[in-house]
Amino acid sequence: MRTNIQLQHDVSEELQYEPSVDAAEIGVTARDGIVTLTGTVKTYAEKISAARTAERVRGVGAVVDELQVALAEPHLRTDEDIAQAVLNALKWDVVVPDERIKIKVEHGYITLDGTVDYNYQQIAAVNAIRNLLGVKGVHNHITVRPLLIPSQVKAQIEHAFRRSAELDAKRIKVDVAGTTVTLRGIVRTWSERTEAKRAAWAAPGVTQVEDELTVAA
Repeated sequence: MRTNIQLQHDVSEELQYEPSVDAAEIGVTARDGIVTLTGTVKTYAEKISAARTAERVRGVGAVVDELQVALAEPHLRTDEDIAQAVLNALKWDVVVPDERIKIKVEHGYITLDGTVDYNYQQIAAVNAIRNLLGVKGVHNHITVRPLLIPSQVKAQIEHAFRRSAELDAKRIKVDVAGTTVTLRGIVRTWSERTEAKRAAWAAPGVTQVEDELTVAA
């Protein structure tokens, strides 16, 4: 099992190795598998990339992202400019049902509201706008409209687990209550945990995934 100092060192090295992240202004602390990132980054896209980079390090059980976005002068945009760019980005993404999504921009922070049929549409909406100039953060309030009964959702997720080459389906238990899926069990890595959640979210009608999985030490 990694010590806190070893985990801190590994995450710091991984951040320095990741080309989409400038680790010079990022601080890393680690305690009992929980990694906290502090400091500043130049864009919201870099903030997301830093958190995901930390997640993929072996031994990381959770990441607390306290990074602040400090936009450089060339990246500054008015809220009106950002709003227009967001509308265009959502409209041009064929996966996003843009007519169902409302946006609000305040001081560079975007809020998305609306209803979609699948979680992947919700994710696509966020992905379409997070790399835009001037964006400091995205608040995703889009909800997924339920479509299937719980037993169908459970069966579909369990079948998806068995098909996946990255998952040990026997070690993961799926419970469905209404439109909420709860995952329990032990996974080998953070990436396996992420894949399990992705497979659960892919089922139609799922509006929430409760992650109670444990990453093996």
